[in-house]
Amino acid sequence: MNIVVLLGGSSAERPISLRTGAGIARALRARGHDVTALDPATGAVLLPGTEETQAALPAGEVALVPRNSTALLSAGSLRDAELVFLALHGGAGEDGTIQALLDLAGKTYTGSGMLSSAMAMDKAVSKKLFEHAGIPTPAWRLYRRREGKAPDDAMARALGGYPLVVKPNDEGSTFGLSIVENAEALQPAYEEALRYSNQVLVEAFIPGRELTVAVLGEQALPIVEIRPKGGLYDYESKYTAGRSEYFCPADLDAAKTSEVQELSLRACRALDTADIARVDFRLAPDGTPYCLEVNTIPGMTPTSLVPMAAKAVGLSFEDVCERVAALALERAAKERRPDAPRNELA
Repeated sequence: MNIVVLLGGSSAERPISLRTGAGIARALRARGHDVTALDPATGAVLLPGTEETQAALPAGEVALVPRNSTALLSAGSLRDAELVFLALHGGAGEDGTIQALLDLAGKTYTGSGMLSSAMAMDKAVSKKLFEHAGIPTPAWRLYRRREGKAPDDAMARALGGYPLVVKPNDEGSTFGLSIVENAEALQPAYEEALRYSNQVLVEAFIPGRELTVAVLGEQALPIVEIRPKGGLYDYESKYTAGRSEYFCPADLDAAKTSEVQELSLRACRALDTADIARVDFRLAPDGTPYCLEVNTIPGMTPTSLVPMAAKAVGLSFEDVCERVAALALERAAKERRPDAPRNELA
């Protein structure tokens, strides 16, 4: 099959997307597919074996690359693709923007659609849907830059007091996230989050265990427990080997395992995700699993959690990539109306 893997992009998560996309491209090539790795931010085709480094930013740099809005449309390799495999994280790659463009172009792609992607990326919208579906989620408040109001002590008391979590409302990989222990640290944390978004989410900190559930199609894979050695599961803990410990399946009894997996499926249904997703939880000391967010394009690097969960049920990394591709094609075939006009990139 002719597959284009979209990787890189223009968000703060670009370096991780390059690693995710490179792994996916290698896996699909190993299964005999004709794979092109394409960076939508520049329109550049990345050479096999160099995807992780060819378009990477200098070490330590987190500034975004300029976005060329016509680069993807002018990419000739996309016209012939039978499937677009999305390996983009954050920003326009995960918030529904790329999905809308591919919908207009009539291209079949992996993962959630435009609206589902947008809702999942917007943490406040997600939490409203979780609450509507009866899924526990930490108490929260949303602050918008344009409203000119910052979080204060009264808000902290309304959320149950310190510590609090302050983070951008529409960013991933813990960019701009702070754990605030007191009133003096609240404003600096808010300003840090504003570096990444015009909307900032403040939520109650839930002590307890860090759990995550990968959902492949309609199957909730074994639960992974994460124990960061530095206390906070931040960017370094996620993507630096040895900075966190992982336990899969998590040490939970059968009833709690079933409860968390069912909540993960309900969260995905609430957002109408497709093909693959990862649902993050905090398990409080009283046993309540609090849903934090749903990732519609979860990381697929050597230290990522989806491959780890899949391995626990005998699925290799290549198996997972092949399964995601098959799910996307099956879904597209079911959803395509026989009388609908099909737009293609010119």
